[in-house]
Amino acid sequence: MQGIGEGVRRAFPIVLGYVPVGFAFGVLALKSGIPAWGALAMSLFVFAGSGQLIAVGLIGGGAPLASVVLTTFVVNLRHLLMSAALAPRLRDWGLLRQALFSAEMTDETFAVHVSTLRGEADDPSRAAVFACNVTAHAAWVGGSALGVFCSTLVADVRPLGLDYALAAMFIALLLPQCRSRAHLFAALVAGACSVGFALSGAGRWNVMLATVCAATLVSLLPVGKTSTTCEEMGTPGGEGGAHAD
Repeated sequence: MQGIGEGVRRAFPIVLGYVPVGFAFGVLALKSGIPAWGALAMSLFVFAGSGQLIAVGLIGGGAPLASVVLTTFVVNLRHLLMSAALAPRLRDWGLLRQALFSAEMTDETFAVHVSTLRGEADDPSRAAVFACNVTAHAAWVGGSALGVFCSTLVADVRPLGLDYALAAMFIALLLPQCRSRAHLFAALVAGACSVGFALSGAGRWNVMLATVCAATLVSLLPVGKTSTTCEEMGTPGGEGGAHAD
């Protein structure tokens, strides 16, 4: 129970972002011609915020199924990098636990787990991880359901500013991660690269390209090496430095 309570506490900032964005998705899904059960099924089984919103836009615009699948695949390629970062810490987990964990991993839960998951085999640690995932998933489904059932009351979600909730949530999750020079440098480089790639016409590839560039640059420059070395020596300057790799 202690592990479950800790997991719910970790997921609280995510819930604050998922409910309004899920609400926006539910409204947009019904206005795009997707039935209520289809929208709820997407949130329950797909569970991909940006992927679902993009898919809804494409479906509403009459895009062919192949375009929807290919676009969402490219958008979610970043999960390969997130999985690679967490894989060493899940090495001792069974295949079923790994499958359940991966099914509910999102950008936001990754940001939480990368700073808290240490690869321990104790049950409280695993309970906290799954409680965080389930709480976040439930918030997304609940927000989507609320949007579906209130869709007739909302003519346009844009004036409500719900789209900023996701950006605000990412900022809230990012700031606690910037505990060292390497983390802060990586965040600034990734942000600058993402904007640059987007303006240069990279489209949805901008996030993937920016992540690779920032991680590579930080691992090669002295700021990343110094942080990792300090962590291995147990000095405060390297707190969490290994996670920047």
